[in-house]
Amino acid sequence: MIRVLLDQGLPHSSLVFLRAAGWDAMHVLDLGMQQATDTDILLHARNDTRVVITLDADFHALLALSGESSPSVVRVRQEGLRAKELAQLLIGLWPQIAASLETGAMATVTDRSIRIRRLPVV
Repeated sequence: MIRVLLDQGLPHSSLVFLRAAGWDAMHVLDLGMQQATDTDILLHARNDTRVVITLDADFHALLALSGESSPSVVRVRQEGLRAKELAQLLIGLWPQIAASLETGAMATVTDRSIRIRRLPVV
């Protein structure tokens, strides 16, 4: 089962579409973590075995500096996506990135490309 944690800034209503597709999806709002630091969100995702989905580049920087091999993070570099569009994007690209995310990776998704960097960054 695909387990993700959507960061603040991503539409909470995307959960409806992701869950309908069989995903175990949570949003930081559901956890009362909308004011949490990025480090706390990463720690929660690691402990709960979830992939963080975010718009924020700070997650990649924190992971690179930490030397950790989890959690995996997907940075979406397409702002303004509505709930259904975000869900469709994630569902559509997941088969291409799932294997890397399972072993620990940082992925950056734009409207033209997907870049993956394995964790830990050395």
